[in-house]
Amino acid sequence: MPIALVVHGGAWAIPADELTAHEQGVRTALMTGWQLLKAGGTALDATEAAVRVMEDDPTFDAGVGSFLNAVGKVEMDAAVMDGRTLDVGAVAAVGRVRNPVTLARHVMATEHVLVVGEGAEALAEAAGLPLCDPMSLVVPRERMRWDAQQLDPHFKLETSFRGHDTVGALALDRDGNLAAAISTGGTPNKLPGRVGDSPLVGSGFYADNLAGACCATGWGEGIMRVVLAKHAVDLLAHYDPANAARVAIEQMGARVNGLGGCIVLDYSGRVGFFHNTPRMAFGYWCEEFDAPRVGTTAR
Repeated sequence: MPIALVVHGGAWAIPADELTAHEQGVRTALMTGWQLLKAGGTALDATEAAVRVMEDDPTFDAGVGSFLNAVGKVEMDAAVMDGRTLDVGAVAAVGRVRNPVTLARHVMATEHVLVVGEGAEALAEAAGLPLCDPMSLVVPRERMRWDAQQLDPHFKLETSFRGHDTVGALALDRDGNLAAAISTGGTPNKLPGRVGDSPLVGSGFYADNLAGACCATGWGEGIMRVVLAKHAVDLLAHYDPANAARVAIEQMGARVNGLGGCIVLDYSGRVGFFHNTPRMAFGYWCEEFDAPRVGTTAR
């Protein structure tokens, strides 16, 4: 079975001076996940590893570098899904875990699907995952952004950012198993406790060996309304991954004026991606390539 890995680093109006950092971050995530796949690792391991790299990179809105909410705190969401079993693990509104995607993997081992807030952090502690000072996740760029938002009474998130910097990964391993992983710090200046699409199965992510896998990124409120990831996977019954991604995003835009992008991977290892934001950081590596393909404009 051919292996494949595709990642994204967010669909939004990425500034020109941040393009290189986004491409380098995506490339490093691909290299890390690909090494695991090449060595016979599972799709679940590869996607978790790729997302952890981006959580540790302050370039992205995930882990270190997450956006701040309306009271100046970090609240993060993450999820993983195994396409073989349809097992899911997800966490939301956590602030003391440096790598929420790994905590989501621990949730998958319980009888639950989604654990939030203090309960999720208590699970991390019980599982032996290191907790961190929430302030260690705050970078100067986001503190400056938050300060500017507080001084602007006309600040509108959707028009100012036109999408967001969620990170995600999809993989197909040697055994033909698909997996998805996703992580985000959410939207800037969000209400405390706000949860977007990222930890919601079917909205922000989906993986099913019988069809394919998808990770979404962008304006979560729009993505949730159309259950974007599951919709894109269902479209694989009629389209190749590139067109499934395109149709899903175009329909979201037409139906709810949603902004964002998605990456799609089918059970044969074909990759697709599309966005209706100015840019989307993305990369993919399939077995026929000798190096990853990375870019910031997927349309």
